[in-house]
Parts: sequence; structure tokens; C-alpha cells
Amino acid sequence: MMLKRLLSWVFVCATLTATTGCAVNRATANVMPDADLSKVKSVYVVKAPEDERGIDELIKKNLAKRGYQVQGGPEQKPPYMTDAVVTYVDKWMWDITMYMIELTITVRNPASFPMATGNSLHTSLTRKSPEEMVDEVLTNIQNAKK
Repeated sequence: MMLKRLLSWVFVCATLTATTGCAVNRATANVMPDADLSKVKSVYVVKAPEDERGIDELIKKNLAKRGYQVQGGPEQKPPYMTDAVVTYVDKWMWDITMYMIELTITVRNPASFPMATGNSLHTSLTRKSPEEMVDEVLTNIQNAKK
């Protein structure tokens, strides 16, 4: 009887240990102390050369919904003719299907100095669609305190 109870506890602990850590959900944002994002009205989204999934388009659509004048295209030589420049890095992972595991968006001034950055990381069990991750990162940047 005692051995049966001990084995049950060992099984429960092993199961909890095996499943812990599989679900990671992290979202952060930082705004530089001298940045005033409220003055940003127009944005240029730099398309990452290796992006074949259209993440730049998702970012542009999301920013347009937020009321920004949005342009986009390949990286240009600074200074840009907009109030801010947005760059991004998307990382993808395979777990039965491909999914975006991490997205980092950086908002820069026209001379390309960082003003704000946001990051979202979701492992397989907490995965979100690319649209949801873009929205999460941009919302966190918008709501970040200096």
C-alpha cells in the first residue's frame, strides 16, 4: 500500500516535471528615455530581406489601423522621410506545423537610432498567429512607460 502511494507520487511529480517549461509566453517593450512616440505620425516599415511570409505587410496594416501614415519597402540610407522607421526580426519554429516563435520590432527615429523596442515569444503550447504577435508587440510598445 505504501509502495503504491509512493509510486503514484513519483508518477505525478515526473508528469509535472515533464510538462513544465513547455509553455512559455513572454512579451516585453521598452521606450528610450528621450523618445516621444506621441509625435510619430508617419512610419516607414523596412522589409527584412529574408522575409517570405509578409510580416512587413502585417505590421503596415496594424500601424495603419492605429492611424499612422505607413510606407514600406527595402532598407534605405538614413535619414528617412518619415517620423519613424520600423524594423523587425521574426523567428520561426517547427512543431507539427511552422509557427512564429518570436517577433522583435524596433521603432527608430529617421536617422535610425532606436526609440523603442518590443518582443513577443510564444512557444508551441502558447503560440499565436503572426497577426496576433504583431498586434501584441505594437500594443506593448504603445503602452510602454518610459
